[in-house]
Amino acid sequence: MGIHKYFRSLNELERIIRCPGKFKFEEHSVAAHSWKVVQYAKTLADIEEKHGAVIDWKKLYEITSSHDYGEIFIGDIKTPVKHSSLQLRSLIQQVEEGMIDNFIKEHIPDEFKSIFYQQLREGKDESLEGLILEVADKMDQVYEAFAELQRGNTEKEFVVMYRNALIKIKHIDLKCVDYFLAEILPDMVNEETLSPIDIRQITEEALAL
Repeated sequence: MGIHKYFRSLNELERIIRCPGKFKFEEHSVAAHSWKVVQYAKTLADIEEKHGAVIDWKKLYEITSSHDYGEIFIGDIKTPVKHSSLQLRSLIQQVEEGMIDNFIKEHIPDEFKSIFYQQLREGKDESLEGLILEVADKMDQVYEAFAELQRGNTEKEFVVMYRNALIKIKHIDLKCVDYFLAEILPDMVNEETLSPIDIRQITEEALAL
């Protein structure tokens, strides 16, 4: 079926709901998440460029737009489960990468196989673009969890998601992270909320770690 099979498969990302099994005021699909990650990443990259960094924009757009494609095969596994151990995270990644490889072998024409292997690979690494992807991915966790906490959702998982994502972001040494922590996060925390959850305290505790 060729590349048509790939294009058709993208619809499945619209039907995979993030953070399954928990009460949410607002549902988010993997497709919506991927779109937001691209938006965060391009702004984060602009900030890095303002500070003299050289961005490989083609690579950045490839890895951010496709970073969760593998969830078509395995679904959205809850973050606390996925990261409960390095061994489990490694096994999940191996399964995901294996299924992507099989999909490419079976459905992508030979002339495009190398391109798809490049584009659908795991993009989070120690390169500048890989680190920006990591920050952007965690930023969407922050925003999704914050929106639930702000509305008064008392599910513990959203507190954990918010705190852990902030801690991860804080320990990535990029100029865009400095800007996020100094300029963007305060605006978020200062938004009016009627939530019984003390978001400011959770934020301060996370940033102190």
